[in-house]
Amino acid sequence: MALSRRRFSCFYCAPFSLLALLGSTLVSLSFCPVAVADDVRVMSFNIRYGTASDGENHWERRKEFVAETIAAYDPDLLGTQETLEFQKQFLEQQMPDYTSVGVGRDDGSDRGEMTALFFKTKRFDLRDEGHFWLSETPAKAGSKSWDSSLPRICSWVRLKDRQSDAPREILFINTHFDHRGQQARDESAKLILRKIDELGADCDVVLTGDFNSSVTSVPYRTLFSDAAGQSPLVDTYAAAGPKETKGDTTISRFLGDRFAGPRIDWIATRGNWKILDAQIDRTAREGRAPSDHYPVTARLQRDGK
Repeated sequence: MALSRRRFSCFYCAPFSLLALLGSTLVSLSFCPVAVADDVRVMSFNIRYGTASDGENHWERRKEFVAETIAAYDPDLLGTQETLEFQKQFLEQQMPDYTSVGVGRDDGSDRGEMTALFFKTKRFDLRDEGHFWLSETPAKAGSKSWDSSLPRICSWVRLKDRQSDAPREILFINTHFDHRGQQARDESAKLILRKIDELGADCDVVLTGDFNSSVTSVPYRTLFSDAAGQSPLVDTYAAAGPKETKGDTTISRFLGDRFAGPRIDWIATRGNWKILDAQIDRTAREGRAPSDHYPVTARLQRDGK
């Protein structure tokens, strides 16, 4: 299977700068919280595939905005969804201090959307990486099962955090569930849990993704509460925030103003994590959001065990 990985250095050599960001018309209520020593800043961002017929919201008109939104939050771990190869290449150019891992869902190389993930090269030592498909044959590139409308993929890395004394590695896993197949989403959630056990039984886990499921859905219950009422994973937003409201949607439709809808983009953890903060990033410029999904963020800290 072909893998795609690139290493970079010197983030501040990127074409945009913090000063430029501060001088722009960006508005956000959620990013730039007070830093905590050795915290891990995580972002999940469905950037909307770049060949979509989105008119004034076409990728070429908003790609710098996407990159600036990421830079403003400055994540240590970034999971992206709907990322085509040329979009991944653009982000690589804009974020030269990150390592990227991602392959196309259609062929395991560069065809089709990716769940490309990024991590800070200087902070993390890459120990392992890989991809699997959300199907009954997860090792088969381009495979799909159940009632899935399209092949769906998951990319992952195992990382050693150089800034932490914690002995356990981090399993960072990023995915995108099918938007039509209910059975496919249900089975994908079960597969994700099995793969987390297989790939990261001895790891502290971070899972990001667009799950195309509400917080009342079967996939949500599968991931966050089993039949015995236990929590296989922790929903960082639910753990850090108030009671769920209809205004907690992560679907933006490119609009900066919030409206009622489901929260379908999640950041989840398992292991020795303390959740410091979790937000839906409603960054906007002149009333427009950088994608048709709002990015979601979480700040985490390990307890060293």
